[in-house]
Amino acid sequence: MGYGNVDWEELYQKLPTERDPASRERRQQMFNRFDPNGNGVLSLAEVDKAMRDVLCIDELFDAKAAIMRAFQIAKNCTKSTRSDGVGADYIEFREFRFFLLSLRQYFEYFVAFSRTDEDSDKRISLEEFQAAKEQIEVWVGAIEDIDGEFAKIDKNGGGVILFDEFVSWAITKNLDLEDDDDSIE
Repeated sequence: MGYGNVDWEELYQKLPTERDPASRERRQQMFNRFDPNGNGVLSLAEVDKAMRDVLCIDELFDAKAAIMRAFQIAKNCTKSTRSDGVGADYIEFREFRFFLLSLRQYFEYFVAFSRTDEDSDKRISLEEFQAAKEQIEVWVGAIEDIDGEFAKIDKNGGGVILFDEFVSWAITKNLDLEDDDDSIE
C-alpha cells in the first residue's frame, strides 16, 4: 500500500477533534456509530471496523499499527468510572477525542514509516533508512550520522526498525510530514 498521496484534508474533516459544541456533537454521533451494540465503550475490533465502515478511509483502515497504538494510548488516558469494571480495556466517550487526536498523529507516523519501508515488509532496514535520508531530514531535520541514528532507533538490536521503535524516535524528533498541511487543524 502506497501512502504517497494521502488526502489529509479529508482526514481532518472526518475527525472532529475541536473543542467547540458542534465538534463535540459530531464526536458523540460518531462514537455512537462506532459502538454498534450501544454498550458505551469501544473495543479494538469495533474501532478497527469503524475505520472502514464509518470513516470510509481505506488508507486509515489499512494502518493497523497506527490504529492499535492510538487505541492503546487512548483507553488508558483516563481512569474509568464505570461500575461494571470493563472501562479500562475499552475507549469510553470521554477518551474518544483523545483517541481521534492520537489516531491522526500515529497515522502520520505510519505514513512516514511506510514511505521509508520501500519493500513494504513492515520494517525498515539500514539500507532503506540510508536511502531515505534526504526525505527523513525534511521531516525531522539534519541527521549527521545516519548509521548511528539507525542504531539508536533500533532499540532491540534486531537490525531493523519496527513501527513502535520508529514512533518512539519520531515523537522525540517531532516528525512532521511536509504534505500533511498542519494548517488545516
